[in-house]
Amino acid sequence: MARLCMNLSTGKALTMACAKEGEHTSGVQLPEKTRNSRVLILGGTGRVGGSTAIALSKLCPDLRIVIGGRNREKGAAMVSKLGVNSEYAEVNIDDIKLLKSTLNDVDLVVHTAGPFQQAEKCTVLEAAIETKTAYADVCDDTNYSWRAKSYMNQAVAAGIPAITTGGIYPGVSNVMAAELVRTAKSESKGAPERLRFFYYTAGSGGAGPTILSTSFLLLGEEVVAYNKGEKIKMKPYSGMLNIDFGKGIGKRDVFLLNLPEVRSAHEFLGVPSVSARFGTAPFFWNWGMTAMTNLLPADFLRDRSKVNRLVELFDPLVRAVDGIAGERVSMRVDLECSDGRKTVGIFSHRKLSISVGIATAAFALAVLEGSTQPGVWFPEEFTCSV
Repeated sequence: MARLCMNLSTGKALTMACAKEGEHTSGVQLPEKTRNSRVLILGGTGRVGGSTAIALSKLCPDLRIVIGGRNREKGAAMVSKLGVNSEYAEVNIDDIKLLKSTLNDVDLVVHTAGPFQQAEKCTVLEAAIETKTAYADVCDDTNYSWRAKSYMNQAVAAGIPAITTGGIYPGVSNVMAAELVRTAKSESKGAPERLRFFYYTAGSGGAGPTILSTSFLLLGEEVVAYNKGEKIKMKPYSGMLNIDFGKGIGKRDVFLLNLPEVRSAHEFLGVPSVSARFGTAPFFWNWGMTAMTNLLPADFLRDRSKVNRLVELFDPLVRAVDGIAGERVSMRVDLECSDGRKTVGIFSHRKLSISVGIATAAFALAVLEGSTQPGVWFPEEFTCSV
C-alpha cells in the first residue's frame, strides 16, 4: 500500500509525518537555538497529547517537554514515561491568568485539549499571541479553525507562527492533498477539478472519550461541501460510499461529515469540488451514528454538556469494542483533473494513537525549525515536497 510521507516546509527536511508500520522513526536535528526549546502540550495526559509528547521526545530527545493538564496523577505518570527532560504543569485553559503565566515560560504550545466543536473562543491562541508564544493545534472543527485563521494579522504583529488543524486528519491529509494538487499542476495539462477525502478508523482509534465527543458533536453540524465552486449543505452521516482503502483494511463504508479541510482545500488549493467522508467499524457503529443523526435533534447534538453525558454512557461499551476492533486508521485522498487524470494517495497505520502523535509532532517541529513564517496557517498553505 502506498504511504505518502511528506516534508512540511520548504526549508531543510523536517521529518516524515508518519513512518511506515514497524519502521524506526529517526531523530530530527533542530537548529542550535531551538534544540532545547520548552514545549507545552495542553491535554498532554490525554491520548492525542500523550502520543504527541512521546513522539517529540523520541524525535528530539533534547526538547524539554511540559505536560499540561488538570490531573496531577496522570501528569506524573506521563512524566515518568518521558524521563528527565519532562515536567508536569497544572493548566486549565479556562483559567486565563494561569494559562498566560504558563505560556510565558515556554517556546511553543501544542493545543490537543479538545473537543474543539462548539468552542466559542480561541482562548489558547489568543493567549499565545499575547505572550508571543508559537502555537499549533489539532483542531478538527471548521468554525474553530477559521476563527483561528482570523487572528492572522495579530499573529503577524506578534511575530509568532501558528498552525491550526495540524494533526493527522485534518493535518497530514491536507498535506497529502496539497502534494497531489502540486504534482497534477506540474505534470498534467488539465486543472484539478474534484478532491475527495476519505477516512477510516476502527472503533474510536484508541483515542478515548474526546474522539467520541467530537464524533457526536459533528453529527449536529450540517455538512459543507463544494460542487463546481458552489458551496452546498447536506445532512451529516449521509451520502454513503464504499471505498477501497487497500491491503489490510479493504473496502469500507464512509459517510459525509463537516470537516475543516474541505473549506481550506477549496480556498487554498483552488479545487472547485471538495468533500470529506468518514467511516468506522464494527459496522454497527455506523448504524448507530446514522440513527443518532436521524433520531436526535441537531440542537441536542450541538450541546456539549448533553453530548458529554452521552459519552459517559457509551464510553465503557466503546472501550470494550475497541479491544476487539483494534485501532487501524487509513486516509485516502482522491484527485480528479479536467483532462481525465486521476491520482490517489493512501496512508494506513495499525494504530491511530501512535500515528496521530507522530503527525502532530511533525507540525510542532515545522514550527521549531524556524521555517514557518509568523501568522496563522492551515497545513496546505505550506509548500510541500516529497
